[in-house]
Amino acid sequence: MTMIAVRDVGWDDPRGEALRVAQRDELTIRYETPDSEPGRAPSAADITVFFVAFDGDRAVGCGGLRQLDTAHGEIKRMYVTPDHRGTGVSTAVLHAVEDWAGAHGWDRLVLETGERQPDAIRFYEREGYARIPNFGHYVHSDISLCYEKLLSA
Repeated sequence: MTMIAVRDVGWDDPRGEALRVAQRDELTIRYETPDSEPGRAPSAADITVFFVAFDGDRAVGCGGLRQLDTAHGEIKRMYVTPDHRGTGVSTAVLHAVEDWAGAHGWDRLVLETGERQPDAIRFYEREGYARIPNFGHYVHSDISLCYEKLLSA
């Protein structure tokens, strides 16, 4: 049985950076363009917390939060390496993100995913996220699908 450890590593951690590069490469193939992101790309300046999942010493998944206001955040850069998909890594990362948000008084998380990511859409819906109208930078994006989840107090 695989033991996954999820740790807050900070945005600039090289293991997290490598996972984000792999995600970007995968999305470039799916959307047939190197720049399919309709919104403002996350950065060290605006990511509040960033987690990496480890299988032993190997980084296998990631996800972070961008604070939108005092009680809300946006999930950014959820990614799991292809060889660890279906093993619970994405759920572990998402729960770490949600737990962190709840512990910091946030009551709602939102996210954007794309129409060419049916695996992500199924995952978020399974985890209790509901479709909402596109928000913020995604309002005029034809490829974006936005979701939210209300966190219990």
